[in-house]
Amino acid sequence: MMKTKTHPLLIAFAALVFAFLIGPLIIIIGASLSDSSFLTFPPRGLTLHWYENVFAISAFPRTMWTSFQLAVGGTALSMCIGIPAAYAMARYRIQLPRFLGNIYVLPILIPEIVLGFSLMKSMAIGMDMPIMASLMIGHALIVLPYCVRVVGASLNSFDFSIEEAAISLGCPRWKAFFTVVLPNVRAGIIAGFILAFITSINDVSVSIFLTGPGVSTLPIQILAHMEQFFDPTIASVSVLLMFVTVAVMAVVERTLGLTFLTK
Repeated sequence: MMKTKTHPLLIAFAALVFAFLIGPLIIIIGASLSDSSFLTFPPRGLTLHWYENVFAISAFPRTMWTSFQLAVGGTALSMCIGIPAAYAMARYRIQLPRFLGNIYVLPILIPEIVLGFSLMKSMAIGMDMPIMASLMIGHALIVLPYCVRVVGASLNSFDFSIEEAAISLGCPRWKAFFTVVLPNVRAGIIAGFILAFITSINDVSVSIFLTGPGVSTLPIQILAHMEQFFDPTIASVSVLLMFVTVAVMAVVERTLGLTFLTK
């Protein structure tokens, strides 16, 4: 059997795309290690001073913890709503009207500035809701479309006759959902969680309308820092955030994988 050779242009194109994706990350990591007092690449010298400066400025650890709480809480809340919604639309797609699927994508169709202002007017001002509660609901709302769409794509390819077989053998419907349906769409749940978490932890447009005195998120704090300083501290925060996100994703994938495998 003859082996087909990959065209050199295809290899060059793949390398170009890879460099386009990885290049900005390398630049940010290099800039965070620079010993100059302003952002520059390539670095003239290497130092970890700017990483120490991140923790020396109390606002960065505080807002990073707030963003982490909102990302985890908002994503978990959206998954609790999105998974049953995706299941209902996939399981009863004939009985349910088609426009219901479009309702769940409205948060990403509406400009985030408009969405943030409307949430501020209705929740923070109209209902006098606490800041953290408003932020949690706002973050859950903006990531809900990712949960519904990604999990729904996995459920659309799931054979529901397997669930019916489990129910016919005496398994309660709720137990069949958790032990038969969810393990088979585990990849979709993990992918939806990852997309939702990354979207939430990087959100600015909605968060900036819902924050208040004493409460802020990391992206907003980064913007506020850049208004006064243009030092490598910003690059160091970005690198730390990148590693925290990768670590959380690894833990989520490992945990969900083990959870479903043990059922």
